[in-house]
Amino acid sequence: MERIVLGFSGGVDSAVTSVLLKKAGYEVVGLYLDNADETALTCAEEAAAYVGIRFDSIDIKAELEEKVCTPFQQAYLSGETPNPCILCNPAVKFKHLLSYADKIGADSIATGHYARAKNGMLFKGHPENDQSYMLCRITLEQLRKLVLPLGQYAKREVRAMAEEFTLPVAHKPDSMEICFIPDKDYIGWLSKRTALPSPGKLLLHGQEIGIHKGIHCYTVGQRFPGLIDGRKIYINKISSADNTIELAFWDELFQTEVHARDFNWLCEPPSDEISATVRVRHTKWENPRCKARICGDNTVVIRCEEPVRAPAAGQSAVLYAEDRVLGGGFILT
Repeated sequence: MERIVLGFSGGVDSAVTSVLLKKAGYEVVGLYLDNADETALTCAEEAAAYVGIRFDSIDIKAELEEKVCTPFQQAYLSGETPNPCILCNPAVKFKHLLSYADKIGADSIATGHYARAKNGMLFKGHPENDQSYMLCRITLEQLRKLVLPLGQYAKREVRAMAEEFTLPVAHKPDSMEICFIPDKDYIGWLSKRTALPSPGKLLLHGQEIGIHKGIHCYTVGQRFPGLIDGRKIYINKISSADNTIELAFWDELFQTEVHARDFNWLCEPPSDEISATVRVRHTKWENPRCKARICGDNTVVIRCEEPVRAPAAGQSAVLYAEDRVLGGGFILT
């Protein structure tokens, strides 16, 4: 029987994944990545016992701080909009799954992500809840050993399976928050770690029109309160260098050219310009066709056939060939 290490939180996704893996003939070992939440650890242990799989936990607090929390803080205070899950997946989560698999002689690793992995390639999951965007920075070594049983299902189907399998977590709410900021209070979290930026100038078309509360209070694309000439206004650019925020009207948020640094290729890096589609945030409504080419230092220049809304520095630009993920990099302003 092939042994597999499953990232196991005890939620509905990982619990259903464990049952599907058992039905497929795997010997499943659930691995909980412990971030100092004792209640969550206990719940995961109980869920593992209920579904009848081996269970272990690893303390990741120090590594999460180094590889995710500190970079998240630094990026946020520099005016970027980082996605901590995209940082965590290759550097912490999948790294530990793969290391633990090697330790116990497991051939594969698995998670409850809604994406598909096949023959060392990564593909979109079910359109209703695709999470392939979040996996754009995993390594090829991690991808080659990855099994993703939920990729073909919608979340409602997974909950229906949880009921069919009589899992106690069938109606457990989804976890939508960042694991290290469970109350979603980013400003409160930052204030406990460092001095916050001071208020600065609000600009519209280069002209000062007011004062902002601090760059940490805003993200690119966010609606700014109030109207100008009867029109809604939005955050268009955040500059930590001079502590300014540029506003724009809705139609001014859209761009056709995006540059992405530190690009992580999940295929052979192309030598020439390629045709693809691109996603610049974890949403389902923007995925325009584009041309992309490598332009030195592993930066990729992406030119879209249709403009994308408010590409934000620090977020990821992810390229696709149909359903296949080609790779992703961090957006530059």
